[in-house]
Amino acid sequence: MTIKAIEITAFGAPEVLQLGERPMPIAGVGELLIRVAASGVNRPDVLQRTGNYPVPPGASDIPGLEVAGVIEKGDAQEMLRHGFEVGDRVCALVAGGGYADYCVAPVAQCLPVPRGLSDVEAASLPETFFTVWSNVFDRGRLQAGETLLIQGGSSGIGVTAIQMAKAMGAQVLVTAGSDEKCAACLALGADHAINYKTHDFQDEVKRLTDGRGVDVILDMVAGAYVAKEIECLNEDGRLVIIAVQGGIKSEINAGLVLRRRLTVTGSTLRARPVAFKEAIAQACLKNVWPLIENGQIKPVIHSTFAAADAAKAHALMQSNQHIGKIVLTWGAA
Repeated sequence: MTIKAIEITAFGAPEVLQLGERPMPIAGVGELLIRVAASGVNRPDVLQRTGNYPVPPGASDIPGLEVAGVIEKGDAQEMLRHGFEVGDRVCALVAGGGYADYCVAPVAQCLPVPRGLSDVEAASLPETFFTVWSNVFDRGRLQAGETLLIQGGSSGIGVTAIQMAKAMGAQVLVTAGSDEKCAACLALGADHAINYKTHDFQDEVKRLTDGRGVDVILDMVAGAYVAKEIECLNEDGRLVIIAVQGGIKSEINAGLVLRRRLTVTGSTLRARPVAFKEAIAQACLKNVWPLIENGQIKPVIHSTFAAADAAKAHALMQSNQHIGKIVLTWGAA
């Protein structure tokens, strides 16, 4: 039996993504098989397509890191331990294989679709919500009453981080590349939005915080931004780097790191072990899923594309014109 899947036929432009067929994946120990209704599109998928994000050992070479759909079969003991049954609607974080109409996922990385959400909305959750929880709240240790600066507030990560940080009682500053994107971030609850194309974010952060600086920065740019971000941090501030769209090299004022007792850290999620991701999943289930179900946090979907149009979805992501998430749909989903 075969499945439909989006394959990277060669490294290159969006057009290298083509709909093909693969053998049906088999769920092993600790795994389940999902009939996929929708697949989230994320920046790492673009990097994988261009040959800049190697697939972790053992992971599928099919792109896609998050899916939503229905459980077809799986490890009965693990499913029982996590409260799942065949036929349940779930969303899942996967290390690859998400751009397909069937996908295998570790049971521990699956969560029930929050009440009231569509498959498209559910597919937009795992990668961004796991990433934000792990980096802003675990590594960044953001606390109620503190101030968070999000670089790229209108991205999928950004719209998630705004809502989660506000729900946890933090003040939120964001940067975005247009007045329209800034307005969208404010509508989602950000306290201040800085158009980085018309204003220097370092100067604006200092002005908006009366010179104090922010407590945590979520950075998807790196490069030259890091030096400016060090200047933007309050005493005991934490800078968390999760992507390097601006380059991998930075020159910083190490004296400020010492005097202000700063922490500069970072992480990637894809290659981490299942047990690590399970801990994040359970934290999200406990702390975030209730906020989604009561409407305090809402998925932000910019566009959906039929899976066969994955190239168009990637072109949109690379244009940086989207606000929120881009999702692929399978069949009638």
